[in-house]
Amino acid sequence: MSNTWKQEAEVFQRDGAVLLRGALDANWLRKLEEGLQQAYASPDGKSAGVGDPLRIDHFPSDKIPALREFIDTSPLAEIVGRILSSPIRFYMDQVFYKPEGQVVPTPWHQDTCYYNISGNDLIRAWVSPDPVPRDRSIEVIRGSHRWNVTYHPWVGRDPASDPQGAAKAEALYQNQEPVIGVDAHDTLSYEQAFADSTLPSLPDIEAHRDSFDILGWDYHPGDVLLFHGHVVHSARGDVYSHSPRRALATMWAGEDVHYLHRRGQVIPDPRALYEFKPKNGDTLDQFPSVFPVAWAP
Repeated sequence: MSNTWKQEAEVFQRDGAVLLRGALDANWLRKLEEGLQQAYASPDGKSAGVGDPLRIDHFPSDKIPALREFIDTSPLAEIVGRILSSPIRFYMDQVFYKPEGQVVPTPWHQDTCYYNISGNDLIRAWVSPDPVPRDRSIEVIRGSHRWNVTYHPWVGRDPASDPQGAAKAEALYQNQEPVIGVDAHDTLSYEQAFADSTLPSLPDIEAHRDSFDILGWDYHPGDVLLFHGHVVHSARGDVYSHSPRRALATMWAGEDVHYLHRRGQVIPDPRALYEFKPKNGDTLDQFPSVFPVAWAP
């Protein structure tokens, strides 16, 4: 590993995030923009918030060839792999679209609590073809990936609102079956999830910003923002933007990432994984047809 990669990897391990300036050239930015525009123009059952101030498309590369090409052939996989210094596998992707106008902030949260995976070698790679000033870009709590606590998601129904549905979800969880089934790939709704009352709530970070070591950046097209899957993060807002903020967030897994059934699962497993019926502790390399190695040292 070169000294530059070593330094960036040390920052990532220490802080839980690192911004790599100018890592993508203009050709890749054009491909990224093409894919994001195609995704925006073709919402499907995995699109949440269509017409709202925040739209999220889940697994968009399943249907958008330009995004699939970007993920498979851009430098993104190598960048993530060099930061982890290990083989890495692609897990999933999302498109986040905030339109021109008043920018809605994204609440503080962790990512891992939404998915049936866990592990230290889990990285988000966040990229955009748009400049994103500090007052509306991603923020993280420095070092929060090492807090050794999982907070419950900021979405999910109160089990008391649907006791019968909650009991069914609990039975699936106890039987090590996904609480969110494969049918969510056709009609995904955050209202399918039930809140996991065994998990603690996040502290009120926004009301006590001075009590936390908050990192943020002015993002420029071509930059790659990497952050740990367990780091506490948000996106600022409550400002007016004269242009949309379009972003692709991909999730990548290193060698220690393994399957973990979550009572409060929100996002479905990758579609192809369901037929293998994974159990707690199964590593992703046990499913090479679903998670082939994307890059290795």
